[in-house]
Order: sequence, then structure tokens, then C-alpha cells
Amino acid sequence: MLSVFSGYDCFVGRIGPITSGRGKNSANSRKRSGKMKYGELNLGQVEAVVNKLGGMEGVRMFLAGELVVKEAERKFSTWKTVKLGTGLKSADDFRRTLNAGGIKISDWANDILGKPAFSVAAEATEVDLIKVTVAELGFKKGARRDQIYERAKELGLQLCPPEVGPQLRLQYQDQPNNEWILVGMEPIAGSGGNLRVFSVERDGSELWLSGDWGYPDGVWGPDDRLAFVFPRK
Repeated sequence: MLSVFSGYDCFVGRIGPITSGRGKNSANSRKRSGKMKYGELNLGQVEAVVNKLGGMEGVRMFLAGELVVKEAERKFSTWKTVKLGTGLKSADDFRRTLNAGGIKISDWANDILGKPAFSVAAEATEVDLIKVTVAELGFKKGARRDQIYERAKELGLQLCPPEVGPQLRLQYQDQPNNEWILVGMEPIAGSGGNLRVFSVERDGSELWLSGDWGYPDGVWGPDDRLAFVFPRK
């Protein structure tokens, strides 16, 4: 079973599984008395549980078995450290450097690369990244982008600065074939107003800086991989 990590321990530890093993008599007696099984929970606590599950859609997914909530020992670890603020200041700087390295740039990526929302670090710095699938975040059948981002934040992860997209592409040239990684970032509106995020891909011998839909209700599949910032302590 897949697990959702820290942040849900108190939920699992205090109220246990949703289903009851007490049988029909116990359930019927509660109905007759007008009491619920977990009557010690107040409305604020119930609302907090619903929020932790991602709202009513998360509750629906949990009850349908599409989202697993369980105490787990798993801890994140750094997958890759990426350098930002390396001296490339503009979209054209990145385009020239990518092209010089034989790296392909998709139309979508090229578009958002040139938008004002794309920014670079003023000084040299590093960010640690983790790579995680949508399923590893607890969504066995995929989820909307907004749900995925909310879950990542609850687990202590942060969204990537937009510069991570092209810098990861430049610094991850040993990427396995057919791997596609979405950059967990605030989407940038392209020329047509469509929201996009960067992605990095290897297709055969070709390395690509690509783009993907970034709408809040856009669904990513359970096997889709995302990169998020893993904050240093």
C-alpha cells in the first residue's frame, strides 16, 4: 500500500481506520442514540481532517481506495543538487547555452522561457531537489495539479523557482532514456494565456527542455514524476 507521510500521523494514530469491526449491533445502537463513533471530535477537528485529505475530493478518493493515508517511516532524501545564478541572466542566454549543448527546446518551453514570470537568481546558490511520483505522494490514480502541490507542501516540500527548469536540463545530461520529469513550479502563462510548467526529458539520444500543462485542474497520472525543492535544515 502506498503511504502519505508526516502530517497524517496524528490522524491515523488517534482515530484509526474509518471502518469499524464492532458489527451491526454497535452501528445500530449508535444510530438509535444519535451518537457517532468518534463523538469526541469537534467540528473544527473534523474540518481539519477533511483539509488534510485535500478537501471533499480527497475524502471521496480516500473512501474509494484511491488515496491511502497511513503512518510511515519514509523520509525524503536529496535526489539532485542544482546550481542557480550561474551567470545565465536572460532567456536568450539559456537558449544559446542549450542549443550549444545540442539540447532541444520545445515550442512551449521556449515560449515561457521568454516571459517576465521567468526569473533567475541574482547570486549563485544551490537548491536540493527530490524526485517523486504522483503515486508516491498518495494518489494511486493520479490527481489534479493543485492537489499534488498541496500535498507536497504539507510534506514540507517547496515549489521550484522557474530557473530550475533549464538549469536542471543543463545539469542532468545523464538522464535515463524515456524519463520525463515535471518541474513542480508556479505555472507561467504562455503567449496564448495557457499555463505551463517546464519538464525535462530524454528521448533516445535527444535531451529536451519541454513544457506541460499547468492548469490547477489538469490531471497528472500516478506514474508522472515531479521535482520539488527539498529545503535544507
